[in-house]
Amino acid sequence: MSGREGDRCAVVIGAGAAGTLTAIHLITHLSSRFQVELVDPSPLTGRGPAYSTDDDRHLLNVPASGMSAFPLDPDHFFRYVRAHHDREAQPQDFVPRRVYGDYLNHLLTTATEFPGSARLIRRHDTVTDLTSDGRMSVVHLASGEQINARAVVLATSAKPAAHWAPQSLIDSGRLIADPWTAPLGETIPDTGDILLVGTGLTMVDVALSADRPGRRVHTVSRHALVPARHVLPTTPPVPPPPGITRIGDLESLRRVVDEHVSRTINETGDWRAAIDGLRPVTQQLWRGLSDDDRVEFLRHDARLWEIHRHRMPPITARRLDRLRDSGRWREHQGQVIDAETTADGVRVRLTDGAALEVAAVVNCTGPLSSPSADPLLATLAQSGVVRPGPAGMGIDTAGLGRVVGTLAGATLFALGSLRRGNLYESTAMPEIRVQAYNVASAVVRALHGETRQRPTDRYDQALSTSSEVAAIYDEALGSLLRLQEGTEEKLTQAVTLDPAFAQGHAALALLGHEWGNTTGWRQHLARAHAVAGDRHLDERESSFLDAVTTRLRTDEATGAAALLRHIRLYPRDALAVSVAVPTVAFGGLTSGPQTADLVEGLGKAYGDDWWYAGQLAFVRQDQQRWKEADELTAYALSVEPASGHAVHARAHVFYETGRHDEGLSWLDRWIVEHGPGANHRSHFSWHAVLHELMSGDLAAAQRRYAHELAPPTVDGPRALVDAGALLWRARVTGCWQDDAAAERVLAAVDAPRLNQPATPFAALHSALSLAAANDERRLAALRDFSHAHSDPVIRDLVTPLCDGLASVLAEDHAAAVAILTPVVSRASALGGSAAQREVLEDTLITSLAASGRSAEAAALLDARLCRRPSVLDRRRREALGVSVIE
Repeated sequence: MSGREGDRCAVVIGAGAAGTLTAIHLITHLSSRFQVELVDPSPLTGRGPAYSTDDDRHLLNVPASGMSAFPLDPDHFFRYVRAHHDREAQPQDFVPRRVYGDYLNHLLTTATEFPGSARLIRRHDTVTDLTSDGRMSVVHLASGEQINARAVVLATSAKPAAHWAPQSLIDSGRLIADPWTAPLGETIPDTGDILLVGTGLTMVDVALSADRPGRRVHTVSRHALVPARHVLPTTPPVPPPPGITRIGDLESLRRVVDEHVSRTINETGDWRAAIDGLRPVTQQLWRGLSDDDRVEFLRHDARLWEIHRHRMPPITARRLDRLRDSGRWREHQGQVIDAETTADGVRVRLTDGAALEVAAVVNCTGPLSSPSADPLLATLAQSGVVRPGPAGMGIDTAGLGRVVGTLAGATLFALGSLRRGNLYESTAMPEIRVQAYNVASAVVRALHGETRQRPTDRYDQALSTSSEVAAIYDEALGSLLRLQEGTEEKLTQAVTLDPAFAQGHAALALLGHEWGNTTGWRQHLARAHAVAGDRHLDERESSFLDAVTTRLRTDEATGAAALLRHIRLYPRDALAVSVAVPTVAFGGLTSGPQTADLVEGLGKAYGDDWWYAGQLAFVRQDQQRWKEADELTAYALSVEPASGHAVHARAHVFYETGRHDEGLSWLDRWIVEHGPGANHRSHFSWHAVLHELMSGDLAAAQRRYAHELAPPTVDGPRALVDAGALLWRARVTGCWQDDAAAERVLAAVDAPRLNQPATPFAALHSALSLAAANDERRLAALRDFSHAHSDPVIRDLVTPLCDGLASVLAEDHAAAVAILTPVVSRASALGGSAAQREVLEDTLITSLAASGRSAEAAALLDARLCRRPSVLDRRRREALGVSVIE
């Protein structure tokens, strides 16, 4: 191929799962003027060793629901199974491995059928070398041909190697070094016993295929460990211990993992949930170890990890059990030390003293991940094009898989097993599909002339801008995650330096909308759309812009659904997640169990990240799992002392467990040290006031309100949430009443926000603030607005709340009790925290007492005091004069 044509050519070396997936993404993301060459000597495409079997007893060791080829469409493979293999299949089913090979081949064929896609050339040939002409790569083939290419992707799988075999066994001709080079029925003799060396998943498949009456299957390995089994239904993964990725030595890591597994077994009864919970952080753990510790892990720990991490399907385990129970499977622990050819086969001696006469010995030890095991990689290593990866595994790569080497002028990537040295976990489909997508995206950009790697934010989300602007954007994101001031200012700086930075404009539009900037967000949204066409935005950036547009230009439900859909596709888009989760800064798009499902579902994406730990801590405290919440906040704050989310969650833990003196002392210190830079810092003062109220120190509470919460110190939504609602709480609990202060709160809020709140949470606090100011007229108007609202929570809960508060102001407490009782029982739908909604129960208690139903009021206070000690609630309880609750 000429150099000019090579500018429009990408070569993928290896047609197994990784190479085929990469080729699929390239074909579909490049136009017909480009060419993709897929080179592999195998007659099959999309199969490789893993999916080349035609024996339906060989099953995937991951349920169908977890095997999609596309990270953005997790159900894709399951739909294929239903359509092409088994109409009755269920998501938890383990389907034959050959079906997955069919699936990949089907995807490649389908991709090539679109007339606008890049052209595919499938070469059944062997690559012998890679060189460079100074401008692009030259791919040398065994046939003598050469391919000039702008980009090359190494997707060769690691080769099986029988380096353990003594020469006498090799010379016998009875060694099957690679059981997948041909169907097992053609390589294993029909009669006679066999010996399988290695006891991993390959052994399991070979044993089941080779089993027959009259045959004994022997297995041997140094450890004699066999893969564990899956159990259905599965137990949800338990998140990794906080801070595990910051452990830098193997001995400490062993201890923490052992504790994690033991704790998970005690809590769930299933160790699998602990192992699966470590999946998101495995690559970080590997990267955090020293070279010596990595070698030590491979020598002493890897096998134990592998048998628990990569498990057998239940039906496969039952088949293996039957083979063992029948006596046709004999297990040995040791190694092969010698072999002697016999008339019918070979006599093999093992280190355990056994001497076995078998018809064949099958190598089931798996692939050797050293570059020296592959002729191409060995050649490339000699010329410096590649170098061995850490611990001698695979080849060295950086970033999204760019090969670290000396091939000048080349765009060279690797993925899959070749990246084991850098990533360790790099051979299962969840890793392969992400790598294939990322590598293909980088190659597409290279073929369009973008030679530099795009900068990313702290969660590896690509940004279509300069490195300087990306760094400023990441600073803004950091401020947002810490709940510090300056987020909008930094984003504004970013789009000023790069007016075509679509992501920055879209972020400003979203934050402006959520924070009540009623005009500025429209300009930024329009600008984002105007400049989006000037940049080749990646799919995440395009999805974010689409979601923001829908959120800002449609109704609440449609907009919320769009942003949540974006988060499902791109869970590490932390800015979008920050808006979606109810926090100090945002009302959020979910509440209660929905919020818990959203946050817990993000564990696979964030692992033990400090910001995520703070988010999860808030969920745990809402679930009354105080100890877990406390541990999560302690970890998050040990990494980032200014983490506002962790502080917020810890403040709730202190409050809900009645540790008011300790909580106030701790919170006061944090406010002094980090409060001046905190955004929404009045809410932390609100938490401090709650501790003072509960401790009975009303004078301190009033002083703090005057200095830290009263307008003009706070305004806008914080005036309602932190000041107005607090004044109503102080009034109904008998602490103090200040109508003038409440009127100043109303004056600090713009009329639309006060009179026409956008969310149930905002409407709740508008109603409380209006009641605190005795503004019956506007409370009635808010009631009418709520009654006509399309949101069922506002309509069905805020409407009666306004009626109940009006009854309290009119001192018709009997009516207030009748109206407020069902509202209190459903209050969680209003959003916010239990501590914020508690004011509704306080209002009900006051009306119960005022209407002569002191025993019922006492019962509510008794239940609260049993849960959380409080001087204030004890005084209120004593004032009721009820000694015995009937």
